[in-house]
Amino acid sequence: MNILEVRNLCKSYNVNGCQNNILENVNFNISKGEMVAIMGPSGSGKSTLLYSVSGLDSVTSGEVKIGNKNIVKMKEKELANLRLDDIGFIFQQMYMLKNLTITDNIILPAVQSKKNNENRNEILQRGHALMRKLGIMEIADNDINEVSGGQLQRACICRSMINNPKIIFADEPTGALNRTSSDEVMEELTKLNDNGTTIMLVTHDVKVAAKCTRVMYIVDGNIKGEHNLGKYKIDSQKRERALNNWLMEMGW
Repeated sequence: MNILEVRNLCKSYNVNGCQNNILENVNFNISKGEMVAIMGPSGSGKSTLLYSVSGLDSVTSGEVKIGNKNIVKMKEKELANLRLDDIGFIFQQMYMLKNLTITDNIILPAVQSKKNNENRNEILQRGHALMRKLGIMEIADNDINEVSGGQLQRACICRSMINNPKIIFADEPTGALNRTSSDEVMEELTKLNDNGTTIMLVTHDVKVAAKCTRVMYIVDGNIKGEHNLGKYKIDSQKRERALNNWLMEMGW
């Protein structure tokens, strides 16, 4: 079953009267339970692709289906509800509201969701369960400036999961972290994926991509190739070597 289907996706901008094509006729599927990494040189269109297929940015032409819903044809209010209810987001810059505690930031999407019939206490219990799972219960009542970068990113993962999304989109989720925190965050994302959560992420880090089930390589707005790694186990060095060799063939 495909969670994400992308057909003939194009994205262009007009700059000083000239058309600048960022994505050209992109086609791919992501199946339920996959964890797919998007890699490529700087300026190749990685983040634009993620923003376009997740409904955060409009597309010029083509079709993007999340579940069985074509988001390209949606009006903004319908699209906003889809992003809130069915999609989780994790960004390199860990956006959270400064006037709320970590817990309140995590449960905010569930409080705002119209599909949710739970009361605040029930939502709070689910939020705490996620925080315990990711090992950050001790910072529940902290402000966002009272925690480490790794803790804050794990809180962002909790927030992305609070509405039980069909898919999580992550743009460089470890890009602002040191290696130890990066490894901890990726361990949590692989656990989520092992439990059935579908994830699409953009990364420049081979160690991160090697933990994914599949890697797609994009150059000049086109997917040049893809490499299937299978489910992540313990053999990280072997996977990294295989991925590095393939990336070199792609021109990395």
